Amino acid sequence: MTRLGDSVARASELLAQDLSSDSAVERLLTETRARRYLDLTDLSPREQAELIASRAVEVLPGPEKLAARIEERTASGRGLSVKLGVDPTAQDMHLGHAVPVIILSRLQRMGHDVTLLIGDFTAKIGDPSGRTAERPPLTDDDIRRNLAGYRDQVRPFVDFDRISFRENSEWLAPYTFPELLTLMAQVPVSQLLQREDFRNRLAAGSGLTMSELLYPIAQALDSVALECDVELGGADQLLNLQMGRRLMELRGQRPQLVVTMPLIEGTDGTGAKMSKSKGNYVGLAATAEDVFGKIMSVPDRLIEPYLKAWTEWSDREVGLALARVSDGSLHPMDLKKVLAGEVVAAMYDVPTAMKARAGFTAQFSKKSFADVDTLPTLDAAELGGEGIAALLARELEFVPSASAARRLAKQNALRLVVEAADGQHTIVLAESEALRPLAEVVREKLAEAGAGGTVYLKAGRKIAEVRGL
Repeated sequence: MTRLGDSVARASELLAQDLSSDSAVERLLTETRARRYLDLTDLSPREQAELIASRAVEVLPGPEKLAARIEERTASGRGLSVKLGVDPTAQDMHLGHAVPVIILSRLQRMGHDVTLLIGDFTAKIGDPSGRTAERPPLTDDDIRRNLAGYRDQVRPFVDFDRISFRENSEWLAPYTFPELLTLMAQVPVSQLLQREDFRNRLAAGSGLTMSELLYPIAQALDSVALECDVELGGADQLLNLQMGRRLMELRGQRPQLVVTMPLIEGTDGTGAKMSKSKGNYVGLAATAEDVFGKIMSVPDRLIEPYLKAWTEWSDREVGLALARVSDGSLHPMDLKKVLAGEVVAAMYDVPTAMKARAGFTAQFSKKSFADVDTLPTLDAAELGGEGIAALLARELEFVPSASAARRLAKQNALRLVVEAADGQHTIVLAESEALRPLAEVVREKLAEAGAGGTVYLKAGRKIAEVRGL
């Protein structure tokens, strides 16, 4: 049996135990976290290809071709040349950005040569994939600052000491205009305009710059320069990755295989992908407690895709856990706590994950918010006329922006909770009320409900006490 097979067997036994037990969960997290550093070189080419394909949206031209390429390279005494390109366009990353990095780590541990390509040149254009408008331009200082943030935040998911780093300005900056014209004569404009995002922008009357049209060409030239066997990317980058195959053929090279990763749905459960602009993300720089709490807030249907995206669990292990949920022997809440622990353990370590688990249990098993010692407070008398949405963003930092708070209100997730002698009373706030001053809304709602007592403002799963009424 392979090293991975041994680990899966041990974890499967742990998954059959009582996962409401802290000791059982700690043993499971210890086993699966160690798997992130497991040597996978004893897997056969077919097993390697199956493991990669099991977490991919597509492997083109097919998993069997990937297995054949692995077998061929292994026979010649070297591994695959694998590339993941990253444009450092922002300082703060979220868990969605970790998905291809986790796959890169697996390929690295299979013994392949992996390169993290820093798009210092293409970052000045910005990948237009999925965009509805042109990205703002970046300076060299912006790119350096963003790159430092990226490396710090994805470090828990991959061994940087065993990765090659390249910057695409090495070959793109000296590229001459005659060379570009010769290349462009071989690429039909119709092929570039097949992209749905481009068509949508043009139909809406939005701008589309020549630099954005050239972005797929620039990314494809990266593959030509590195002579890649495999390129990883998000599912929304498929056309960019296929352009790499085309240009490699034009240059007489063997076309790369393409592995696309899923775009992870955000924590709000609306179907939108995880993004900072929507406020439905888990930041890679977040505290362990915040990460654990955000994972616990997601709908139960996201447990399976999140387990597949961010843990080292095999399909067998995911299936075992979900089967226990189906037959009633495992509560979805307990499985979600395991998932949250897995993510925190990956970002920090197992003791930190268990501490976050204990803190979450202590806070949310309380029958009264008054029993929780560390709730933030808002003094309504001192806040003036600022709207509730703005307070959630500025004072409490519960959400990244006032617009994110308004989205919570649209989802009926912005509420007042009044604790009185006869129990708790919950009042759902409308989006329009999120724009009004806190004291005004609270007094009005208390009068309408005929309620009185200690008032709490709840945004999603985050809670603050309201004083000074």
